[in-house]
Formats: sequence, structure tokens, C-alpha cells
Amino acid sequence: MENKHEVDMTSGNLFSKLFFVSLPLIFSGILQLLYNAADLIVCGSFGSNHAVGAISATNALINLIVNLFLGLSIGANVAMAKTFGQQDKDKAKRIVYTSIIFAITFGILVGLFGILMAKTFLEWMGTTDDVIELSTTYLRIYFLGLPASMIYNFGSSLLRATGDTKRPFIYLAIAGVINVLLNLFFVLACDMDVDGVAIATITAQYISAIMIMICIIRNKGFISFRFKEIRFYAKEALEIIKIGIPAGIQGVIFSFSNVIIQSSVNSLGTNVMDGNGASSSLEGFVYVAMNSVAHTSVAFISANVGARKLQNIKKIVLYALSIVLLMNLVFGGIILLFQNGLLGLYIRSSNQGYEEALRAAKGRLILICCTYFLCGFMDTLAFCLRGIGYSFTPMLVTLGGIFITRMVWIFSIFNTGIMHNITGIFISYPLSWIITAIIHMTLFIILYKRKLNGELVGKVV
Repeated sequence: MENKHEVDMTSGNLFSKLFFVSLPLIFSGILQLLYNAADLIVCGSFGSNHAVGAISATNALINLIVNLFLGLSIGANVAMAKTFGQQDKDKAKRIVYTSIIFAITFGILVGLFGILMAKTFLEWMGTTDDVIELSTTYLRIYFLGLPASMIYNFGSSLLRATGDTKRPFIYLAIAGVINVLLNLFFVLACDMDVDGVAIATITAQYISAIMIMICIIRNKGFISFRFKEIRFYAKEALEIIKIGIPAGIQGVIFSFSNVIIQSSVNSLGTNVMDGNGASSSLEGFVYVAMNSVAHTSVAFISANVGARKLQNIKKIVLYALSIVLLMNLVFGGIILLFQNGLLGLYIRSSNQGYEEALRAAKGRLILICCTYFLCGFMDTLAFCLRGIGYSFTPMLVTLGGIFITRMVWIFSIFNTGIMHNITGIFISYPLSWIITAIIHMTLFIILYKRKLNGELVGKVV
């Protein structure tokens, strides 16, 4: 390898490489969550009443709008990983330039759209009157940082495709420290509220975006960037879109079901919203650990497809599922063991409705953390399908397994009053995960065998 940060993902001890390449990505995901967790903790400790609920009410909406375009970064990751396996440097340059243009363009357009529509979307979700103004303020400021978020995510996806997960983690760590310090400065020294933590968050996002771009520009390995050569390449854009758009639509489907669920949570009152926001933030640490393994596995599989080493794919999938289960046991176990202290960081005992918020948080936390590995399996198998060239298939499975299952449950069990409580809402999660994971596993076995037999080599389905 020309660059010490790059990893040969097609030979050697693949389990060890998959695990250690995943670790910086896991830490990066955790740091990104700490952006939001720092917002919630600082507001919960020093901000106005229900500031936690105001910020958490925006999460599902942010994910819904952003996921479609971040799916393109997955497309860029798959395209670059295959090219890395082929060692085609000229094509790699074209993918880099096209990806950065995508990031800037969509970051600006989606950011402006989000700013204009923020309050309208929150009203559609049934956000309560006592938090909607705070939520709108946070959301509008957040969308100002969307171009930076897009640049960082695309840039880090390109680097991850060559096994370089350490440098994106370092840049995010620096930005994360700055985010926490600015949170405390704006809220404590400047007496600001959700507006202060939102400004701190987008400042950190721009810092991480600048650092990732400097890294790509100065990079001496497989990935390179020269401003004078930048242009849009239609062929590489189409390759990214073929994988990225279905992945983005899948994320939108997933997030839209969460918007409906957030609306159901909102119907239970502000105290339940506070508890739900606290639990959701903690669960996120388990999710990013598992999802990071899924993201790493698609790079490994794509690289092996590019290098024509299809016999490695089965091993990579089994290794990835094993690591996902380990992540759930470790992170989920820690959160459940220390749940009282951790939830206390988000929910003030002096708040009116504290007991109701705490019960709601614990009810969700126990159910999700004990079954989250099913979600990890589902995501990993979907990413592995993309890695071997099938992107529409996992999108369609997600539509049926996630969206339809959750909607049927919410409108038949929760809304009819059979289980009109937070547990009644979140049972729909593990139910949808296990159905979708089983379908993904079945399809992967069938399609991998066809790929191995050379029946559909190079065809995107």
C-alpha cells in the first residue's frame, strides 16, 4: 500500500481487519451522537424546562430529510471500495470529484428547504405547543450546518472505502471536544438555550468538514484531490446513484416510520417526550456501534467484488454478524447496568413530571437494548446486499418489513387503545426488525449463490 492509512481488505486475517477497521468508525459514530447527547445533557441540566423534549422532537424529522441524500454517500463508499479493489486510480479521482460536488449541492439545497419548512413539518408531526418554538429554533439552526455535515459524511465515506477510518475519527474527536466546550459557553456564559447548543453543533460540523477536506487534498495514497481538476462525471455519478438513491430511499422509509412513531409519542404528552428523548439518545450508542460494523462490511465486500475474490464474501458476512452481536452485548449491557445514572443526566429530578418521564425512558430502554442485535443483523445484511450489487432489493424489503409492519402495529394496536402507552409503541421495533432480518438473510443466501455462480455478475438489481 502506498499509504499507511489504507488497508488491504481482500487478503489476510479478515476478521481481525474487519474488527479493527470498524473500531474507529464506531468511535466516530459515538462522537457524532455525543454532539446531540451534549445538547440534551446541557439543556437538561441548565436549560429551560422541556428543552430535552424540544430537541428530541426534531431527531426523527432531521433523519427523514437528510437520509435520502446521505444514501448517496453510501453509493460513493461502494463505488470507491470496488475501485480500490481494482486499483484504478483514475476512476477514483472521478468518484472523489463527483462525490464532493454532490455533497455541496445537496447540502445547500436541502439545508435551505429545511429552514423554510421547519415549523410546518413539526406542526404536521403534532409537536406540542410548549416545545414547538424551541424545536423550530433548533431545527432551523441545525439545517444551516447541513452543507458541512454532507461534506464530512461524503469525505469520510471515501476514506473508509480504502480502510482509512482513523483519520475521520480524529477529526470528529477534535470537533466533538469543541462542540461540548461551546455548548457550555453558550448556555452557561451567554445564557442561551437550544439556540446556543444548535450553534455549537453546527460550528463543530464545519470544523470537521474543513479537516476532512484538508485530509483529502493532502492525501498521497489511492484517493487524491486537485481543485483545478474538479468536475462532474456523469458515468461515476450514475454508479453512485444506482446504489445511493435506493439506500437513501430505504433510510427515508425507515425514518418516516420513526416520524409516525414520534407523532404517537407526542400524543402521550410532554413528560413522555422527555423520557423518550433521553432513552433514544442512550440507545443511539448501541445502534452506531452495530451500524458502524455494517458500514465497514460493505467496504470489505465491495473491495472483494472489485478484486474478484467472491469466496471471501461469506466469511465477511459471518464475521460482521458476530461483531454486531458483540457490540449489542457490550454497549447495551453497559447502558442497562447504569441506566439510572445515565438517564439522570438527561432528566432533572426537579422537573414536574419527572417520575412519568423516567418510567417512559426505562420502559423503552429495556425493550430496545435487549433486542437491538436484530436491528444490527438487519442493517448488516442490507449493506452486504448492496456490496454485492443489489440495492433496490433491500429497499423493497425495508418498505415491507419495517414501514408496513410498524404502521399496521401503530394503527391497529396503539391507536385503538389496546396498548396505548410507550411500550405499546415500541414493541413494533423488534417485531419489524426480526421480520426484515429473516427476509434479508434468505435473499442474501440466494443472491450470493447466484453471484458466486456468475449468473448476474456486474448487474445492479
